Amino acid sequence: MKVALVHDWLTGMRGGERCLEALCDLFPDAPIYTLFHVKGSVSDTIERHPIIPSFLNRVPFVKNRYRYLLPFFPSAIRRVEFNQYDLVVSSSHCVAKGIRVPRETCHISYVHTPMRYIWDGFDTYFGNTERWNFGRLGMSCFRTRLQQWDIESNAHVSHFIANSHNVAERISRHYGRSACVVYPPVDWQTFQASHRHEGFYLMVTAFAPYKKVDLAIAAANELALPLKIIGQGQDEKRLRRMAGPSIEFLGWQPDHRVRDFYSRCVAILFPGEEDFGIVPLEAMAAGKPVIAYGKGGALETIAPLNPLPKPGENHLDRGVQRSGPSSVRTGVFHYEQSVQAIIEAIQLFSQHHADFDPDAIRAHVEPFDQSHFKRQMEQIIMSCYHEFRRSPLC
Repeated sequence: MKVALVHDWLTGMRGGERCLEALCDLFPDAPIYTLFHVKGSVSDTIERHPIIPSFLNRVPFVKNRYRYLLPFFPSAIRRVEFNQYDLVVSSSHCVAKGIRVPRETCHISYVHTPMRYIWDGFDTYFGNTERWNFGRLGMSCFRTRLQQWDIESNAHVSHFIANSHNVAERISRHYGRSACVVYPPVDWQTFQASHRHEGFYLMVTAFAPYKKVDLAIAAANELALPLKIIGQGQDEKRLRRMAGPSIEFLGWQPDHRVRDFYSRCVAILFPGEEDFGIVPLEAMAAGKPVIAYGKGGALETIAPLNPLPKPGENHLDRGVQRSGPSSVRTGVFHYEQSVQAIIEAIQLFSQHHADFDPDAIRAHVEPFDQSHFKRQMEQIIMSCYHEFRRSPLC
């Protein structure tokens, strides 16, 4: 069986690339097709595979400007030919799932999210309608066409797999297709529960608008909260200008350094709404609590001290549930994306810090270990592939 892998772009190691890394282990001989490839930006496991980028990879200065080429992504990904393959597995958060395959080729798409820029995240990325915005104006010209293409391209997907129930619901809502769910992997065994901290809070994040790093910075400024931020991205200059003296930017860090910072922090701040969210799981694998926005993928991975209250109930008071032998708590939620809500969540966490058990928090994450991901993905992919082969349309 000849297999190919497809991933949107290879410019750094984030959650999607961790999933691709596991797929590389499952299919060690499979080439990887992608829009862009910055050599050396991903793990050795991925780099060892033959990597075939699209023609867009030859555009000057594309490394830092590839997002501006979004309207050209569909045509670039559709130019790739897969005639020689029996099975193609795409890992998609943008256009990778939009590849064209022959009728006799099975295409299974692992979807991290339907394209944020044209669906649910449009206002976050391109601003609201209350002021003139050149980026929004430009994308508005292409949005409807990209949405139409995104839906029509589903005809070439044999089976969908979603990275969370949150994303499966969006696949159903936007595409009218069902998807089974396999949670992304965490290398759980490389972490140890840490029972110490050095007084600082931590963020590990890309500097993209929907991550809401600016809200965390504003909250840390107001509280004079020691906050270290690992990451990089297009919003970095603006965020650095916002930061007060208690905030330190650490740039990109290798995996072993990130694990070290997890082990030494008090807790993780995670103010964005994520499709799933790998960072909270990595932090919890190190025994650290997470202060997160209580929406999206966080609802599927974090057991909050303050679950969503009933109407009229104050989640900062009566909603608190204390940990017990059969009731693990792994973080605190804020249910609004606002500076004040984050401040209140940090204050609530500080009051109940002693209620969090690092060993119990770490144990909570074991079901997300990469060994489970690989086993589930292999079972589902092969089951879908054999079902496809039995189809009279094949």
